Amino acid sequence: MEKITTRLMNWASILDEGTRAQAETTATMPFIYPHLALMPDAHLGKGATVGSVIPTLGAIMPAAVGVDIGCGMVAVRTQFHVDELPADRSVVRRAIASAIPLSAGARNPRISRTHTAERVTELESLADEAGFDPGRYASVWDLQLGTLGSGNHFLEVTLDEEDRVWLFLHSGSRGVGNKIAQHHIGVARTFCERSWIDLPDPDLAYLVEGTDEFWSYIRQMRWAQHYALLNREEMMDRMLTCLAEWTGAAVERIEEINCHHNYTESEKHFGKQVWLSRKGAISARTGEAGLIPGSMGTASYVVSGLGNPLSLMSAPHGAGRVYSRTRARKTFTIEQLREAMVGIEFEDSAAFLDEIPAAYKDIDQVMADASDLVEIRHTLRQIVNVKGT
Repeated sequence: MEKITTRLMNWASILDEGTRAQAETTATMPFIYPHLALMPDAHLGKGATVGSVIPTLGAIMPAAVGVDIGCGMVAVRTQFHVDELPADRSVVRRAIASAIPLSAGARNPRISRTHTAERVTELESLADEAGFDPGRYASVWDLQLGTLGSGNHFLEVTLDEEDRVWLFLHSGSRGVGNKIAQHHIGVARTFCERSWIDLPDPDLAYLVEGTDEFWSYIRQMRWAQHYALLNREEMMDRMLTCLAEWTGAAVERIEEINCHHNYTESEKHFGKQVWLSRKGAISARTGEAGLIPGSMGTASYVVSGLGNPLSLMSAPHGAGRVYSRTRARKTFTIEQLREAMVGIEFEDSAAFLDEIPAAYKDIDQVMADASDLVEIRHTLRQIVNVKGT
């Protein structure tokens, strides 16, 4: 761990100057208490660095929570061993890609599953309690429940160190979460402008606790966090069905972990109740189970938190980009992607060049940097990968 300033603690051994400067700027905001914790996977983000743990007193910065509110991972360990799986893995890849709409803007044609309808009803009830209509942000929010999205989101069949079969996925609150975030980022900017508040970056605009605008954001953000959690549960249900049909046997859920990495909670740290925003970070209290995915084609990890107080009991959420998507597409070739994905069933397409493992930090180095934040329980390696473009 490196103490950059009294208000910025850094766990990233791989840190470019732009990312460092962005984190230093965020740490100067007057309501940060006691300090910002920069995770090993830190990289440039909107306003605040992705891979930041940001405790605030009496204020919250919507852009520092992230625009994919509630984004996170879920993993389920099944009873299967790799030897019990059919040889042709393309069958289950195609089945998963058919059962779960992929890519930006994707939606279900209709709500046809009972468990989907039950989750939509739950979210409608929670929206009523929060006093808002999610349809105002995204008219198809209900049809997007159980859809993946694009970018670094994925659906995978993986094996642990004992060759036991896990299902693992990464996604968030889809279009409705993004629209909620963008709306409140705009509200915060307007508030700061009208209050003549001079900001070092417009995306560090904030809302003050006690105002209607603040509590409106909190209520809607919490709804979006729950949407993201149910979205992952919905996709996992469908993946389990695909696995059952592929193997010809009912699937047992031996262990399940579902965790956010773009969210805010009220937590107590260093003697004070703060709003703790984890933007690209997971909670890592002592003994708490968590998930840290690598990039496409590299290992992912099931971890247990060590409760490090300086990190505000947090840990990284993944590998962290070192190449922008545009630069990655210009730098790498489809042959390099194929080489990186040897032994993994995936859609062989240049559309995924920006997700090549070389565009990300070395996950092994990230985990080494996080050695005082989490301990590794399981190392997962993909055998099937499904992504959206």
